[in-house]
Amino acid sequence: MTTAPTPTKKHHPLAGLVLGFVGVVIFGATLPVTRVALTGFDPAFITFARAFLAGLASAIALVVARKRLPKRHLAAFAMIGVTLVFGFPGLVNVAMQTVPAAHGGIVLGVLPLLTAIFAALIGGERPGPAFWAWGVAGAALVLGFTLRGGGFVPGIGHLWLGCAAMVSALGYVVSGKLARELPGWEVIAWALVLCLPLTGLGTWWAWAGGVHAPQGPALWALAYLAFGSMFAGFFFWNAGLAMGGIARVGQVQLLQTFVTLGIAALLLGEQITPVMLGFAAAVAVVVWCGRKARVA
Repeated sequence: MTTAPTPTKKHHPLAGLVLGFVGVVIFGATLPVTRVALTGFDPAFITFARAFLAGLASAIALVVARKRLPKRHLAAFAMIGVTLVFGFPGLVNVAMQTVPAAHGGIVLGVLPLLTAIFAALIGGERPGPAFWAWGVAGAALVLGFTLRGGGFVPGIGHLWLGCAAMVSALGYVVSGKLARELPGWEVIAWALVLCLPLTGLGTWWAWAGGVHAPQGPALWALAYLAFGSMFAGFFFWNAGLAMGGIARVGQVQLLQTFVTLGIAALLLGEQITPVMLGFAAAVAVVVWCGRKARVA
């Protein structure tokens, strides 16, 4: 008697790219909106409060959906908490005190290459030579702008952004792997819920010195960071990574530069120079050329 083969989960690259792009659009507003939130709150309060609010929403969603905690994934949830719940937001909040949101959006363009590296190291993916060539080209464009073509001198804020990119890439790969087994929203939801004791205590601790008579814009900015950047964005992003492959869909994040530049101009009145647009267009070409490169 022969045993039927276990069906494997098919990848849908185009659907993964579309879902990933929706997540990128949501994430693209994070840096400009963070600068708005900083007008009423300090970085520590924003880091804890956005995760705490998102955690409460996640707990409600999990209860309504009658989900049970998948205990075998606790280590992965802990890593997602360290990298995406605390690490990336905290580092970005500090960086946005000194770095314009438009510049920060281009600096974070190195994220796709870092994500591909972690996908190869721990994600079980094997990008081909062409993929690496396009990934390195995109990272080189981003670093070239940061170091000499963006009209500013690199400072400590850019170092924080670099650390944020590293931490975020690792978190993306861990959550993307987990999203192959669980729905994308459930991955980030469980991580946020398990972090609730820490984010709740952190919000309470940072309240006294971290809330500075916030006006309407700062309040809605904090709400967006909690329910958009911290939760809704990952619903689409994790699903895209799982369906289209972590390394390939990760390259879509190079397009986040366009989103961040546009929102920074509309929301904050930051100047968009021809140099910025040129580099943004160049990284978009890299995404287009790299999307068909082989990834096993």
